[in-house]
Amino acid sequence: MVQGEEVMSRWAGLEVYLPTGRKLGTVYDAVIDTNTLHCTHLFVCNTPEDLVEGKLHVAVPWRWVRAIDEVVLLRWFPPTPIPLNS
Repeated sequence: MVQGEEVMSRWAGLEVYLPTGRKLGTVYDAVIDTNTLHCTHLFVCNTPEDLVEGKLHVAVPWRWVRAIDEVVLLRWFPPTPIPLNS
């Protein structure tokens, strides 16, 4: 298996934290650009209602990710709560 695939397969289930230290949710999946084979977004599930109306899954752009190791730490997240009809 390619090393990048091994790393990305381990991301599912990692907890995602806002820059403030607040938990946003859990990585459900990653979106990969098939032309460049780079990650473009992380899908985050189990979001709290007070951060994301309706507790919907959120697609977090890769550029918002600061670090990934035992958890995912974001460098930025929009003002919350994110309304359902935005």
